[in-house]
Formats: sequence, C-alpha cells, structure tokens
Amino acid sequence: MTSVGIDAIEIWTGNLELDLPGTFAPAKGEDPEKYTKGLGLQSSSFPDSYEDIVTMGANAAYRLMDRKGLEPVDIGRIDVATESAFDNSKPVSTYIAGCLEDVFEGDFHHANKGERKFACVAGTQSVDDAYNWIRAGRNRGRAALVIATDTALYARDDPGEATQGAGAVAMLIDEDPNIVELSTEQGYGSADETDFLKPQQQFPSVDGKRSVQVYLARMREALEDYESVAGDTHPDNFSYIPFHTPFPGMVRKAAALGYRNVIRDTDVEDTLADEIGRQPRPEAFGDDDAFLEATKEYTEALTETDHYQTWYEGTIEPTLTISRSVGNWYTGSVHVARASALQHALENDVDLAGEKLLVGSYGSGAQAEVHAETVRDGWREEIGALSIDDQLERRYSLSFAEYEAIHDAHNHDKDVETTELTTPEHEFVFDGWGRMGERKYRFVE
Repeated sequence: MTSVGIDAIEIWTGNLELDLPGTFAPAKGEDPEKYTKGLGLQSSSFPDSYEDIVTMGANAAYRLMDRKGLEPVDIGRIDVATESAFDNSKPVSTYIAGCLEDVFEGDFHHANKGERKFACVAGTQSVDDAYNWIRAGRNRGRAALVIATDTALYARDDPGEATQGAGAVAMLIDEDPNIVELSTEQGYGSADETDFLKPQQQFPSVDGKRSVQVYLARMREALEDYESVAGDTHPDNFSYIPFHTPFPGMVRKAAALGYRNVIRDTDVEDTLADEIGRQPRPEAFGDDDAFLEATKEYTEALTETDHYQTWYEGTIEPTLTISRSVGNWYTGSVHVARASALQHALENDVDLAGEKLLVGSYGSGAQAEVHAETVRDGWREEIGALSIDDQLERRYSLSFAEYEAIHDAHNHDKDVETTELTTPEHEFVFDGWGRMGERKYRFVE
C-alpha cells in the first residue's frame, strides 16, 4: 500500500504582534492573567496593511517550493482552506497560483485548484482530499499543495477579540513523505450546530459557552468513532496529541476529556482507582444528570493526579508553544500544533521516527476528525528547516493605538488607510485593486 502523508511544511505568520498581557490587558483595564493563565496566550499575530490571506498563503507556499526545489509542473493540485475568503466565486487558490507563477518557471494551468470551507476543520479536510487523490492514482506522480490561511479577526470588544491571529500553513502532500504518514483510519463526530458562524459578514457571531460544549462533544464522538475502526487507543501509544487550538485553554478541556476516554478499562484506570476511584458507568445511575455530574467530578479529580499532569506536560503542552505566541489561525491551528510538537521533539533530541501522533481537528458548525500519523525518518531535516522562531522574533510589536488602526484597516466595513508598520522583503504583498474589483499582488525582492 502506498505511503501518503505530509512531506514538507512551511509556516508564515503575520508581520505584526499584539502583546496581550503587556498592551491589550492594560488598555482594557483587565488582569493580564485573564489572558496568560485563562486563555493560555501571550501574544497574537496580525497582518500588516499589505498582508492578507493571499499574501500569507503565497508566502508560505513560496518558501516551501523554493526550499524543496519544486516547480509548478511538480504540483498537481492546490487546495486552500480558509474561513476568511473574500469572494463567493473565485477561490483563493487561483490568486495564490497566480502569485507563485510570477516567481517560478512554468504555470499551474494543469493543476486542479479549489477552496475548502468547513470552519477550522477545512484544513484537515483539504489534506484528506489530497491524500485520497494520490491514493486513487490520479496524481500522475505529482504532489498536492495544501494551504490553510486565515485572518481570524473579531469585532472590537467581542469576547473573542483576545484570541485573534493571522497566518498560513503550507503543506506538501506526497507519496513516501518525509514528515508523517497519514493513517487510513479516521473517526468523525458531526452535527448541525450553531456555535460560530459568519452569515455574509466578516466578523463571526459566536456563542462562546456553547462553542466549547460542541467542541468537546464532537471530539468525544470522533474519538469513539476512530476507536471503532482503529481499535482501542491507549495514552502510551502516542508521543504527542495535537488538537485544534483556538486558544490553549480550550485544549486543556479537550485533553482531559480525551484522556478520560482512552484510559477507560485500561491499566491506567486500574492504577488510579485507589486514588480517585473508577470512572462512572452510566448503568450505575438512575438518570443522565447524575451520571454527568459524577463524570464531571471524576474528570476534575483525574486532572489533579500526578499521573495525568505528567502525561499532559509531555504529550499536550509541547503542541501549544507556537499557538501561545500567534493566537487562533482557524484552519491552520491544528497544523501549527503539529509543527509545535515536532519542533519540541527536535529541540529536545527526541527520537520520533516510527512514533505516532493522534491528531484532533475541529470546525464549528460542527465537525471533529481524529486520525493517527506515523512520524517518518526525514522529519528532523524538514522541521529543522522551519524559521517560525525567527519570524516571531522579527514581528513589529503594536501599541494599542496602532492595533486599533490596523484592525480598522482590515475591517471591510471601514474605508481607512494606514501606514505600513513593517518593510516587506522577499515576500508577496497586496498591490491594489483591478478593473473588476479583484485584488492585485506583487512580489517584493
């Protein structure tokens, strides 16, 4: 059976940074720990006035192709996942292909291009599409380029404002991949939910409390569905578990729920029984409310055990490092979490080849997907080539007044201009409007 997975990855973050405890919290008159401890965030990335989802996606893809020595003829499809699209007809992938054709020899005229929408899970769905395309033998020896790019902005004073972020992740999906091989088995949890939506509007409408509940419910369903086809999971089977990360505080909840599920009827539950008892079983309760309350109490006790905290620090915490500095990237966030975990392993000289990851993706509306990935021998070289730390270090740190101005500049309902705060170099930039209202781009040497 052909091995298919992620062969290379590149990340492009917005060129601006908003310091949440140092700049945002004082301006809001709030305790900085609301963001650092509550949400688990230190800063957010933002696009400068010349940046948008096209420039960020094209810049990530350009760096990937340039580093790998690829030309357009090597790419058979370009799929863009985003929930920040600005056209209901022309897909972002065509804009990005046009940008890349300006700097590479040849063109993408024979590459299939598309745009995926299902909130944040669309990035993983695009990877799935590329995987299926290759496994079906339709790729003619070519690879797929999957790009997750978003400006996750909220209306000013919205409760989600502090979780904002902007950036792109480009992934090369190919046979005999260098980074991870994707599992055939997948699990899904999906339902018609209204927790987060954008009905013909730029900024989302969010029911924050409901969104957390739906996220956890769909993740549980997806995990159970994955186990039904892949067999029982065990926490020791996976070196890291990257989750969709709208903010790290959400992952704390998802990790506890997931851990409780995977240790049921295992040696871990047996080991912890003397300390916190065994997990509640529904048949022991007369009604659902009593069972749910007992389950909640058990989960809270579980997270206080040394056993759980050691697992969390080793398996989950490393997936959150980059997210703490960039905020929510919607379709890219779970892929940032994967990169963060692999970067942690590289920095700590962990031998990951042959080890497994369990990936939990989620999109509001709502759907979760769980699948496994096996780390390949070439992962060290590929992850070592990432420059995300340098990018984060180079970001321009916004004052609150500058943040307000740049937020207004990216607000579609406001006609304002703002001075560039950074100087573009070796990257694509927005270059005005065309005759039909289309966006124009150019590459800055």
